[in-house]
Amino acid sequence: MSQEPTRRLDGIRLLSKLPPEALSEIAQRCRWREYPADTEILDRDSEDRDVYFVVRGGVQIVNYSLSGRKIALAKIAAGGYFGELATIDGRPRSAGVIALEDCLMATMPPTAFNQLVLDHPELAMHLLRRLARIIRACDDRIMDLSTLGAVQRVYIELLGLAERDPAGSGSWVIWPMPAQREIASQASTTRETVTRAISQLVAEGLVTRKGKSLYIRDRGLLENLAAGLEADWGEDGAR
Repeated sequence: MSQEPTRRLDGIRLLSKLPPEALSEIAQRCRWREYPADTEILDRDSEDRDVYFVVRGGVQIVNYSLSGRKIALAKIAAGGYFGELATIDGRPRSAGVIALEDCLMATMPPTAFNQLVLDHPELAMHLLRRLARIIRACDDRIMDLSTLGAVQRVYIELLGLAERDPAGSGSWVIWPMPAQREIASQASTTRETVTRAISQLVAEGLVTRKGKSLYIRDRGLLENLAAGLEADWGEDGAR
């Protein structure tokens, strides 16, 4: 396969310590495929065992409840990879993968990937650190689902999306504001719950909407609500 400019693995973080000649050889051994936005790349329980390198675009790892509701588990941008669990243990996929935008993927079969890791111990350490992060994230998610209500989880998602307003207003801003179904998927709840939670915050004056932005007036108050603590609404007690 000729080395087209877009068919390079230089940006893949797992492989970043490998010399250029090794990257070129790996790229030639990979299968390359493009996926349009919103395409299902992998289905849960798929017998596919390849590792996928995200060369261009981004994907979302998803699962589904018994009622069919989509639950977002993670997003992987260009430079990342997925599919290593099935490659390592040989079992079916544990989640599905959907293209968030037009993607270019390089895939490597299990035998080749496992040999690559054996030949380069630094890749094994990278994988171990990644698996450790996944375990920690799962522990946090289990704790949230076990101890927090659906509305609290929506608040936590909003806090995670917010950044300091670059205009210097002192507020925190979410821009662009994701679709409510996306927040619901991340918070493991329904779109109706997200709508109700945000509407309540707007009615109480804790957040304001401006176009595609959502401004958080008092991050501390929202953090208290997310933690299930009694919020201090100031001397006038206005809510």
